[in-house]
Amino acid sequence: MERHTIEPRPGWQQTVEAQGLIYPLTRYPDDSLRPYWDESAYYAFTLPEVEALEEVVEELHGMCLAAAAHIVEHSRFADLGIEDPRLAQLIAESWRRRAELPSLYGRFDLHYDGSGPAKMLEYNADTPTSLVEAASPQWFWLEDRFPGADQWNSLHERLVAAWKRQAPLLPPGAPLHFAHSAGDELGEDLMTVAYLEETAQQAGLETVALPVEDIGWDRLSGRFVDQRLRFIRACFKLYPWEWLATDDFGPYVLDTLDNGGGTGSTLWIEPAWKMLLSNKALLAVLWELYPGHPNLLPAYLDGPRELAHTRGYAAKPLLGREGAGVTLHEPGAEPVLRGPDDPCCYQELAPLPDFDGNRVVLGAWVVEDEAAGLGIRESAGPVTDEYARFLPHVIR
Repeated sequence: MERHTIEPRPGWQQTVEAQGLIYPLTRYPDDSLRPYWDESAYYAFTLPEVEALEEVVEELHGMCLAAAAHIVEHSRFADLGIEDPRLAQLIAESWRRRAELPSLYGRFDLHYDGSGPAKMLEYNADTPTSLVEAASPQWFWLEDRFPGADQWNSLHERLVAAWKRQAPLLPPGAPLHFAHSAGDELGEDLMTVAYLEETAQQAGLETVALPVEDIGWDRLSGRFVDQRLRFIRACFKLYPWEWLATDDFGPYVLDTLDNGGGTGSTLWIEPAWKMLLSNKALLAVLWELYPGHPNLLPAYLDGPRELAHTRGYAAKPLLGREGAGVTLHEPGAEPVLRGPDDPCCYQELAPLPDFDGNRVVLGAWVVEDEAAGLGIRESAGPVTDEYARFLPHVIR
């Protein structure tokens, strides 16, 4: 794994915008605009490196599914901050019926610098973003800059194939709705959902797009409807389950949840069982089930334990996103415990690899149950946040 600088293509901003990346720039607190899509550098990997990472990702995915099964079997929902028994029951039912429920993709965040085993930092299997840039502009960059070279990137083909395979799980005769949040000022939600809708259309599915805020509730029929008052029988949402289940309309979501048994009216994608994989408590359950695994970092829910005095720790909110609320603690300092109103996971401190002052994290994608591609983000600080940059990669 190496980082190389390179001259950006002339007109790169217009190029990636035309390829679906609608926010190639990021506005910083000083009101300046700087590249989010950063092709002034790229990362190069050897083929054996990529093949080894693919194996790691698929093994980790299998371990996460085993951890989800453990959580359900032992009713450990409280460890995930899920206190509502009804919600826990619906998640458990969703897990048991998972073979009947469409489930598309997820993204592992990995610590890797090319010199040791990759370490799992977290898994977002409910609402992962940075998909568009990994699947599309990155591939076209490769064709422009390194024609004939390869890239760890079969995302588009695998997504289309996944929709085709899972089409029989969708309600017959009903369009598949795609919902994004209109409150996302950046446009990342809209961009991601529009791209996934495109892959569904290429798979031959009938689709309808709408903001999640425009989903209506028909009191007479007891069903969700779109702007044209059509029943929403199936919906892909880039809207976290913990929001969906607790918003004002949350009780209606639970009342009408289609968990594959034909008892509800709305089939949501990703399904409710994905809440088991997008919660940082998963990290502690994994370490409990696979202690000492070379691709895991020690993690606990009751405090940092020995980490406070050995390697240090990162305190991660169970449902945090974009690095929000993450605090880093060096070894030797007095442990700082979060209260019950702010539950978190305490994971061994693993400073992100530093390449010429750039802190890098690998985003490894899974489509269905197979490793499907790689996206790389860099940050100036120790936590990957909303000011991170996306860089392309190539297999040497």
